Amino acid sequence: MATFHQISSQNLECPICLTLFDQPKSLTCSHTFCKDCLECVFQIQPDQHIVTCPVCRKQTLIPSGDVDKLPTNIPLSSLVDEVKTKSPKCSVCETEEKPPPESYCQDCGVNMCTSCKNDHSKWKIFSNHAVVAIKEVVSGKVTLTRRQKCKKHPNEYAEYFCPGCREYVCFRCEMLEQSQKGHDMVEASIHEEEVLDNINDLKEKAKLKKATVEKHIESIDLQRKITTDLMRKLSDDIDKTYDECMQILSERKKTLKCQVERWSEKFEKDLEVMAEESRQTLTHIKTVEELIANGMKVPLERDAILAHDTLCENLESLLGRDDPDDQSPRDVTEQAQKILFRKQVKVNELCLGEFEDYPWDLKANIKLPGKGCVECMTTVPDGRMAMGTSQGGILLYSSSGELQEMVLKDVKCESIGFLSDGRCVVFERFERERREKQMSLYTSQWEKINVEFPTMDDSFHGLTVGSGDNIYLGCSRHETIHVFTPQGGKAIREIMCHTCTCLPYQLFSFRTNENLILTDKRRFNVVCLDSRRNKENVLEKEGMLAFPAVCRDDSVIVAWVSREGLLSIDRYTGELEHVRNLITDFDLGTQAPASAPLYFSFSLFYGWCFLSEFQSGEIAFRIRDRLYIFS
Repeated sequence: MATFHQISSQNLECPICLTLFDQPKSLTCSHTFCKDCLECVFQIQPDQHIVTCPVCRKQTLIPSGDVDKLPTNIPLSSLVDEVKTKSPKCSVCETEEKPPPESYCQDCGVNMCTSCKNDHSKWKIFSNHAVVAIKEVVSGKVTLTRRQKCKKHPNEYAEYFCPGCREYVCFRCEMLEQSQKGHDMVEASIHEEEVLDNINDLKEKAKLKKATVEKHIESIDLQRKITTDLMRKLSDDIDKTYDECMQILSERKKTLKCQVERWSEKFEKDLEVMAEESRQTLTHIKTVEELIANGMKVPLERDAILAHDTLCENLESLLGRDDPDDQSPRDVTEQAQKILFRKQVKVNELCLGEFEDYPWDLKANIKLPGKGCVECMTTVPDGRMAMGTSQGGILLYSSSGELQEMVLKDVKCESIGFLSDGRCVVFERFERERREKQMSLYTSQWEKINVEFPTMDDSFHGLTVGSGDNIYLGCSRHETIHVFTPQGGKAIREIMCHTCTCLPYQLFSFRTNENLILTDKRRFNVVCLDSRRNKENVLEKEGMLAFPAVCRDDSVIVAWVSREGLLSIDRYTGELEHVRNLITDFDLGTQAPASAPLYFSFSLFYGWCFLSEFQSGEIAFRIRDRLYIFS
């Protein structure tokens, strides 16, 4: 809005902001604008080095893209400063020292002192003029109305507008232009109304556009938040994976170093026994030698002579022994030299490594309670081994073979599995005469959770918990594997096993994929089943029963048992490719009759067998009444 000072000096106004010039900058077309106004125009230009003059549309190169480097209109700037500092005077008084104005007539466009204002109000022709107080104009309470004079006829008001010439003209110009040039004139008030309507229309469109842009900015902010959250989640996943990998490597390192310590103790003990035997021999020789040397000091009596003779015989006996065999300690060294550490393992690089000539030994041979009552065996997340019993209860053994605890004593556990958060899934037999079973969920503190799964018959057997905490339950009667979620309810999916060479009786899952390892009741072979495509890899050995397990690094171990009761354990990849032999021909102590079928005779002597791996790396193999731990 124009103020009093601005109306008094309209030629010093910026065409853009319609206020007195502030830091006026000239373009190459000689038009001048405020620096800030030019910067606003420059910001919306498509070319960041050129500005288009808003008046004549000519272009000006902006040095280095900085409007401040355009030339300053110094004369105009000086005039503006003068107007700003000069006090307004009465425009009507003809005296040399004109008094300050008190009022301003918007119709006449003049400043009036008190006297002139009084004279102005006396004239009848001025009675309807809009007169305002100067102090109200200066304070901004009153907005002045522009009344332009015609450029060609300064005494006439420009009450018409020529759209072709884009300027205001007076009545005389209107008559002249209309008659000579044929220009269509419109009244200034009508043009101004059209301009105001156009401005209001543009303002409305600008309002809608601003709302659209603001909504777009909100959308960008939302996407930025989503993207930031996703990137933060990726970073957290990396940290979590790193921590998990470090945990795996730390556990593997602990296992390997424990094995090295056991070997070191064994080799040290063997060498110490050899050294102790040699030290004792040396001590005996020195002792007898000293006693014999005493006989040279004085003549000997009969008893002394007999004793001396005996000592000499003893010394000759000691001296007659074979010299110490240096090969025995070298054998110990050679045995240690055969143990090589391979930095990377084909099965899983996160294994840290493995000993190439790993001499697996029997670590523990434990007599199990009851008689053939153990129905299943699996690793507990805390590192122990859980064994479910048909008589009731779950036995928890340490990796050293110590029975540490019995939980769920009233639960007849047939299969057991653990979720990633430590919760336990138990497949239990609750009414044997009705041949019915149920699956229950327990907390890590062995408290039952109120989650229901469908009641199942005796054709359901093997259970395992796979990636994503999906629960897989085998059904041999229908040749399917049912997939459940920990939330309970009916199975979310069924995996058909019609193409399998064995039915699902024992199930084992992998950590990193949805593949399954399974065997049937006859245990003649091992199948790796892709649960999505039913792709099979089959493993078998003629004349041997197979008992598989999936290790913590997703490798597979298989216990092979012959009719002669000899146990061998081999390691395989997840695709059942052989890696190496771990245990060879370990004698289980009982030989099955040659006349009986292999499966029947094995079940008769050994019952249900299970193989599993401790978190610390030891391997557990269970037969009817015994638990063997190898390390």
